[in-house]
Amino acid sequence: MKIVIPGGSGQVGTVLARAFVADGHEVVVLSRSPWPTLPASAQTDAGSVRHVEWDGETMGRWTTELDGTDVVINLAGRSVNCRYGARNRREIKESRVKSTRAVGQAIAEAKHPPRVWLQASTATIYAHRYDAANDEATGIIGGNEPDSPDTWRFSIDVAKSWEQATIEAVTPQTRQVLLRSAITMSPDRGGAFDYLLRLVRWGLGGKHGDGRQFVSWIHDRDFVRAIYWLIAHDLSGPVNLASPNPLPNSDFMRQLQNAWGIRIGLPATKWMLEIGTCLMRSESELVLKSRRVIPSRMLASGFEFEFPTWADAAQDLCDRWRGIHRSDQS
Repeated sequence: MKIVIPGGSGQVGTVLARAFVADGHEVVVLSRSPWPTLPASAQTDAGSVRHVEWDGETMGRWTTELDGTDVVINLAGRSVNCRYGARNRREIKESRVKSTRAVGQAIAEAKHPPRVWLQASTATIYAHRYDAANDEATGIIGGNEPDSPDTWRFSIDVAKSWEQATIEAVTPQTRQVLLRSAITMSPDRGGAFDYLLRLVRWGLGGKHGDGRQFVSWIHDRDFVRAIYWLIAHDLSGPVNLASPNPLPNSDFMRQLQNAWGIRIGLPATKWMLEIGTCLMRSESELVLKSRRVIPSRMLASGFEFEFPTWADAAQDLCDRWRGIHRSDQS
């Protein structure tokens, strides 16, 4: 297949591109950044992945890449790992909505449009809850919780606008899938798992806040397998990409400690997290919001997870991390 990945220069795009190239597919990454600035893990495949520049907003030469391609996987959007000030909020939302509209327009105008458009969304669209899991049919879309912080409501507004931009695109010959993805865990440097494991290695891997908030996640190999599944199977609309077994933060961190083989894990209270994330120029929502999401549509379609439980996934990721980052194991 020919697969075009707008915004494919980040961690998730790198995971997908690496897998697709290994399987012999042609991969084109659309990015605002010249190739030399991409992560080292992506540069490993630089000879196999073709890089095309775009601005994420306007039509240009990049649109010819979508004409005749098999699959488009749009991951474009400014990183949310920042403080949600006015400028960052504007850039986070506009980068997602404008790039999605641009992709939709390019598909609509293509003489030979792709058969599948997989559009990134986020499991953050669901409400903060402990009592029950959110699936695609019965899940509660967030944004109206009276006690939720303004930053949480902003994230949900972004997710809704992101999905709406896809729905508004008129692409009758192209199946649209909204990827409501949980955190993709891979052993690559700079990703979410790398950060969490660093806390564990330093003895700081205890629970976050009261530890009751649920963590939804997906192993990188299951993420790739799920993308292949969605390409091959006739699913459209919102699809949750997450392990079927989300778990409370306290259990999540304890199992990660066990996988690494360490018993000490100092907890971080809510006020400590607020200060820490502020100093790190990030938002506490990323660790304090309860994301309890299950992939009902994937399971109903027959998809089987290789890593359905966090204990097994964490062990595999720790083992692979050791193999990749031998010089960092201090």
